[in-house]
Amino acid sequence: MANYRKTVIACYLGFVTQAIAANFAPLLFLIFHKNYSIPLGKIALISSVFFVTQLIVDVLCAKFADKIGYRRCVVGSQFMSAVGLIGLAFLPELLPDPFAGIIISTVIYAVGSGLTEVLVSPIVEACPFEHKEAAMSLLHSFYCWGSVGVILISTLFFAVFGIENWKWLSCAWALIPFVNMLNFTSCPIEHTVEDGEGMSIKGLLKVPLFWLAIVLMICAGASELSMAQWASAFAESALGLSKSVGDIAGPCLFAVTMGISRTIYGKYGDKLDLMKFMIGSGCLCLVCYVTASTASIPMLGLLGCIMCGFSVGIMWPGAISICSAKIPSGGTAMFALLAMAGDMGGALGPWIVGNITQSAGDNMQKGMLAGCVFPIVLTLVLLIMKNSKKAKQ
Repeated sequence: MANYRKTVIACYLGFVTQAIAANFAPLLFLIFHKNYSIPLGKIALISSVFFVTQLIVDVLCAKFADKIGYRRCVVGSQFMSAVGLIGLAFLPELLPDPFAGIIISTVIYAVGSGLTEVLVSPIVEACPFEHKEAAMSLLHSFYCWGSVGVILISTLFFAVFGIENWKWLSCAWALIPFVNMLNFTSCPIEHTVEDGEGMSIKGLLKVPLFWLAIVLMICAGASELSMAQWASAFAESALGLSKSVGDIAGPCLFAVTMGISRTIYGKYGDKLDLMKFMIGSGCLCLVCYVTASTASIPMLGLLGCIMCGFSVGIMWPGAISICSAKIPSGGTAMFALLAMAGDMGGALGPWIVGNITQSAGDNMQKGMLAGCVFPIVLTLVLLIMKNSKKAKQ
């Protein structure tokens, strides 16, 4: 019998790799600014380039991943992630313009991250396990634990060895995708549908239920990232903590509660109704947004921010599982477009909150209150999907 446990472990490490790619460079933004004299305005482009590259990869995967093959693509994802992280350590010094070196490295590991995001979920979905929803939730929890690990281990490394030695750490993080590349070369990999039988992009767009799933993913991404992006600022402004402690009290604890939520569903998902669990999470998310944006007691606002991580934990993997069950022959194109929608929500949500904050005279609480729209729409879409039947293929 094929050893699908090895496949699942490789997928877990794939999401840990994605967490490294997403969270390591932002910890170095001030170092890039000081050491390479890069203006903060240009530094802000690093995250934008990472995100846009992932979106482009999502779209390309929908068209080409099946033709190239899952194994080649997912092995390539780990290779690109490793090369990008190593490049981050060396290219800024080797090129005349350090910023160009950083951007090139960012694009390389963002390609790896985008491929991971699209391919790992359908690979786990295709494994011959029962309780796929629970397996999907547990899989996505490893992104959370990876994020926590990157923040804590990097902070500890900088405290012990000094942040000026960050290049060694970048190379050390690259070892994880490099080793995992070897895992993906030998583990069994199945497809969710037989070759050539997955729905096309055009076919998916004709299914009304798929459009609901797209809205669901946009709201899931927006609900998660709108709060996560502002978590550090909340911690600093609410409690007057330093940047390093604020990162731990804000985004790190947000990731911890998000990971706990996904792990709980991963362990007990077979005893829980996913749709009801997600509707409950949507309602809790709304309460957390209202609490964070209206609480007059700073610690209560911070608690709302942290608990929001628990409420959004199931949204992204749960939306994928619901769509997989409702549209079973969606294939790679479906997973790629869902990832794109989630990323789109992750871009739109923080942008909307930030702009409303600015319009309100830099009042972050008013900006965050506007974020309530995302869990409200998400919950309404879930209620509609709860009563819908499986899409006709």
